[in-house]
Amino acid sequence: MNQRFRTWWQPRRGLAIAEACIIGLVAALSAVFLKVGSGWLGTWRVHTTHLLPAWLVLPAIGLVLGFLAGWLVDRLAPEASGSGIPQVKASLANVPVTLSWRVAGVKLFSAIIAIGSGMTLGRQGPTVQVGAGLAAGMSRWVPTSPDHRRQMIAAGAGAGLAAAFNAPIAGVLFIVEELLQDLSGLTLGTAIIASFIGGVISRLLGGGSLDLNLQLVKSSSQFSIPEIPFFILLGILAGLFGALFNHGLIFSIKFYKRLHISLPLQVALAGFISGIVVAMLPPSFRDNTGLRESLITGSSHPSVAAIAFAAQFILTLIAFGSGAPGGLFAPSLILGSCLGHIIGVSELYITGVGSPTTYALAGMGGFFSAVSKVPITAIVIVFEMTTDFNLVLPLMIVSVAAYLVADKVVPGSLYEKLLELKGITLTKEVAMEGALNKLTAKDVMQERVETLDAEMSLEEAMQAFARSHHRGFPVVEDSKLVGIVTQSDLLKIRESTNHTFRDRNLADIFLKEIMTSVPMTVSPIHTLSNVLYLLDRYQISRLPVVDRRKLIGIITRADIIRAEADHLNGENATPKLRPEPSYIVYQTRSPSIGRGRLLVPVANPETAGVLLQMAAAIARDRHYEIDCVQVMLIPRHSSPSETQVRTAKSRRLLRQAEVLAKKWKIPLHTQIRVTHDVAQAILETINEQHIDLILMGWKGNTSTPGRIFGNVVDTIIRQATCEVVLVKLGKTPHSPLPTPHSELSTQHSFNRWLVPVAGGPNSPLAIKLLPALITLGNDPKIRLTQVFKPSELKPDMSISEQAIRHLMRRRKLSSTVVALPIQANSVAEGVINLVETEGYDVVVLGASREGLLQQAIQGNIPEAIASGVESTVILVRGAIQK
Repeated sequence: MNQRFRTWWQPRRGLAIAEACIIGLVAALSAVFLKVGSGWLGTWRVHTTHLLPAWLVLPAIGLVLGFLAGWLVDRLAPEASGSGIPQVKASLANVPVTLSWRVAGVKLFSAIIAIGSGMTLGRQGPTVQVGAGLAAGMSRWVPTSPDHRRQMIAAGAGAGLAAAFNAPIAGVLFIVEELLQDLSGLTLGTAIIASFIGGVISRLLGGGSLDLNLQLVKSSSQFSIPEIPFFILLGILAGLFGALFNHGLIFSIKFYKRLHISLPLQVALAGFISGIVVAMLPPSFRDNTGLRESLITGSSHPSVAAIAFAAQFILTLIAFGSGAPGGLFAPSLILGSCLGHIIGVSELYITGVGSPTTYALAGMGGFFSAVSKVPITAIVIVFEMTTDFNLVLPLMIVSVAAYLVADKVVPGSLYEKLLELKGITLTKEVAMEGALNKLTAKDVMQERVETLDAEMSLEEAMQAFARSHHRGFPVVEDSKLVGIVTQSDLLKIRESTNHTFRDRNLADIFLKEIMTSVPMTVSPIHTLSNVLYLLDRYQISRLPVVDRRKLIGIITRADIIRAEADHLNGENATPKLRPEPSYIVYQTRSPSIGRGRLLVPVANPETAGVLLQMAAAIARDRHYEIDCVQVMLIPRHSSPSETQVRTAKSRRLLRQAEVLAKKWKIPLHTQIRVTHDVAQAILETINEQHIDLILMGWKGNTSTPGRIFGNVVDTIIRQATCEVVLVKLGKTPHSPLPTPHSELSTQHSFNRWLVPVAGGPNSPLAIKLLPALITLGNDPKIRLTQVFKPSELKPDMSISEQAIRHLMRRRKLSSTVVALPIQANSVAEGVINLVETEGYDVVVLGASREGLLQQAIQGNIPEAIASGVESTVILVRGAIQK
């Protein structure tokens, strides 16, 4: 029944339209509630100044209510600070920023308190986040896909803006111009529906944004051609002051950070300062709505407009920088109206014609455009609020001029700069999710699928599970997918007390009786982001890929991780010309008497000695030969086979390695290769010399964007078919390569060994490598450990016990070996804490290619451990079958 319910709730256009209608209604109700709540609190604040001294009341109210608003945000939803639009923009760009009903509720009440306290912030920005948060919460009721959820969040944001301004068209344009930048049919359709309903419901319930006297505005507005230079001047000034305003906002945020005080205290300080400043100004400045209308209708003196501009400018910087929950739309409109009023009155004084009202309204659009960098939305918002066609041309002139000037002075989006202050950088790659949105299930699925027949008995199914490492199988009937069966299904049957199965022989129970019918599936055209969403949503590890009920493949988390890793490392990039092969300029050969070959690339004389000692230990244990290669890079424009290089220094290093190998009685081959690409040269060596194992050093970190271990190592891990052993030497001072007349010694300590085991395919490889490596230490002690979460029971230690038996069977192994579990929230955290507290010298980890390169989706556990400890870390990856 649950599976059928899930299937019924798959994405449908009708469902999206119904969601959009509900989102528009809820967003409108929240916008009206925000307006009424902040208005009532603001009225009470102004009324108290008639009963008590303003210099006492206003700072006190600002201090107390500011602290309360900051406390709500800090304790309940830190994501609700500020205007909220940057958070919505980040969420729509697939950055993990929380949007939920909790965030929406906290934003709603904290914004009412902050705005009602007297801080010069707007309620339109918070309404956008509230609408988006409500839509995000609602989308969790309907688990469909990440794309569908993003569309609903965008619709909620647009509905919030439309409800705040009574401007449905502006709500849609804001989504397209600033937030989602998506013109697909479903996105545009849901945005239009939600914004229309939000605007209509808000208007019906009295949620008007600016409470303008529209008849008075229309009768006062006018426009003539000779006024164009004055409107251009207004646009230039709006652009310059808008750029200064944006710069001031960034400075204010950084200033508050330097104070090193909590968010509640920051907002309380902003409310206190705002109260002091407003108390010093004329009483008319305490009512923002009345002040705004007097400026727009032209009834205020220019000096009042100038004072209002300066006061609003400074107070908004003080309030917004504190992190108070409030927006910038309303302050931008007020500042623009002040600036426009001053220019309009000046033009009327100079030429004797013109309308200050027109300039005030055009200034609103211009300043809004300069701050938010959305000129089209700015034009439409003011037009929709006034419905005055006389304003269209002045609005276009001022808004476009202001946008061009502001973007020239301070390039880029204000919202993206605010996100960068929080360490979030939006790029096209982040917004598109890389391979997750470019590739489909058909591109990465496994076409060869092990299936079970619906008529198979339970006994036969158990035997199939015992022979396979899979934890679940699709069940087919006439090549059609009819269900899925997992190990947990079999376990439930064995433990069942139901008489239907209890008294029956396992050979008489068929899979079609116990399988999960109508399983969750994906189609070949599902993007990887949708597949990953479903895997996470239902906590499953694989999904069948079905085309008209026919099973054509299966896709797992590992397949997605592999695809993303390949994408990050360039396998899915535009095909390029194959680079010229490397060229061998020097080589020595020894008799080929070994059972296999071990490759050691040497580059750093300070670490080469230790790496060669490890290679010698492994080679002695496995009876391998050692290939030692040094790679010399040359410019791309030069040919490796024709470029002259100096090899004297490299030959000295290789000759010392030859002397050591001779002393250790290990065949050693050396070569120097000239190449354009180090990784390519190493891969060519692996293929030409039939290498069985490569041992490489790693410096412990990488600064290359999109890489995990670095360009060379990532490529080797991804493409080398042989075993890979990656070594990060500890912080102990490195020992140079020994001279031919000295003993090979090292200042590194290799006595206390830690080996995390989890039963993965590469854990046995790490155990198999251990007897050779521990010969590097004196009286080594080994601890095998398994990490389990505090909420879980102790894990089955049979894996560790089996590993101990394997180690003890090895001859000449007299080391102390123990197996002890450890509790931790994650594998990386548990291993790092264990190394730090008990002082292990070496950590040996077995990890698959996917495990080593899965950072794009789940984080890289081996890399986190290697970077997080100062001890030596050895990462082991098994050979890849061709």
